[in-house]
Amino acid sequence: MQLTIENLATGYEERVISRQLDFSIPEHKITALIGANGCGKSTLLKTICRIIPPLGGDVRLGGQLLSAWDSRELARHMGILPQNPTAPGELTVEELVMFGRAPYRASFFARSSKKDRDMVQWALAETDMAEFAKRPVQELSGGQRQRAWIAMAIAQDTEILFLDEPTSFLDVAHQMEVLQLVLRLNRQHGKTIIMVIHELNEAARVADHLIAMKKGEIRYSGSPAEVFNREMLGDIFGIDAELLQDPRSGKPFCIPYPQEG
Repeated sequence: MQLTIENLATGYEERVISRQLDFSIPEHKITALIGANGCGKSTLLKTICRIIPPLGGDVRLGGQLLSAWDSRELARHMGILPQNPTAPGELTVEELVMFGRAPYRASFFARSSKKDRDMVQWALAETDMAEFAKRPVQELSGGQRQRAWIAMAIAQDTEILFLDEPTSFLDVAHQMEVLQLVLRLNRQHGKTIIMVIHELNEAARVADHLIAMKKGEIRYSGSPAEVFNREMLGDIFGIDAELLQDPRSGKPFCIPYPQEG
């Protein structure tokens, strides 16, 4: 389902962060939002997800205004993993993942259906978390915990998935673990994925489409081959960079250096 942003303004009450944003999210692709801290990436993501209201303009899903969607119905089309989510108490992985089935249940206390249970088991298997199903979420490693939350998000069974900094505070091995899962969800299951990510080379390697922001504006938009270059890196991040080609993926990657002067 097409997600379209039209003349969008984002921000909080009297503080406007972005104005007049116009773009579409490519369907069945991975889109990465990149930019320096405070440029408006997460605010844009939250606005598109209807977590915070727009200050102006429209977001449309399948041609219909996002504001017109019933919350339960919208949750069957769009899922989100926010920054640094936390699970209460001794909640187990399986119990956490079952929360992803909430949009399909009559009430919070309604008994889970066979479809709910099947989707939870599928999500656990897809994220390689089945062996941890009965373990409390708080006892997991950082990478395992992030996979558990992604399992909850995909148990929601939406075609669009938003990830806000899914690799933050993870070591390199766990970052790759999470991003390989993101790739699998897209390549094998056709999920449209939009994520905010700080790891530039990982963004270029994993994403089909990059959106680079600065001071609330979208400065560059296109495939990694089109926009991941020295001009963009200098403008957006204030770095000098040597650009090379990943020998496995063929995607560009950079070696950053401080700008002179």
